[in-house]
Amino acid sequence: MRLHAADAKESPVPSSYDSQYAPAGDVGAALMVIDSRLKLIYGDTTEIGPEQRRLTDQFIASLGPREADDLLDGACTLIYMFMTWLRKACEEHDKDVIEYVVPNLVATMSTMSRSVPSEAIPTMAGMVIAAGTGLSPSLWRKQYGEWTEAEMNPLEATAILLAEQINRITDDPDFATRLIAEALSSAAEA
Repeated sequence: MRLHAADAKESPVPSSYDSQYAPAGDVGAALMVIDSRLKLIYGDTTEIGPEQRRLTDQFIASLGPREADDLLDGACTLIYMFMTWLRKACEEHDKDVIEYVVPNLVATMSTMSRSVPSEAIPTMAGMVIAAGTGLSPSLWRKQYGEWTEAEMNPLEATAILLAEQINRITDDPDFATRLIAEALSSAAEA
């Protein structure tokens, strides 16, 4: 028997990791990074060309500590938004989003040994589970201290894999990017 939040008789006590307390970060910049990686993947290559690498390195080097934190928070916001969409899609088909997403994410990341060290996989799975249960991945992760350099590629891979899963479900290689771009546009108008 599965319980959903709507089945609870009392509303749960808000968590300090609830998404309402999380900084959104620079979602636009994070989306730009994720979208460029998706375009590489859909272009049948995962190799970054010298020009793309130079531009990416130049962008990263231009970030100060505050901007880097904003980019990390933006990536976590993307993970949260992707998991929210996946949770709603799963609920429409009476599926559990954690059961549907996490095993595939872990299995795929396990094959990415050059980009994703195995010790980072539990952290990324935990972030996805946090997002799938309505918690902020950023706040959830921060309880364990500062981000490490070894977590940067896995964080990016997590957002890419979630976006790619959404794109596969919708059979539209631009759906996940468009989903976020439309949400950003709506937020700007409000």
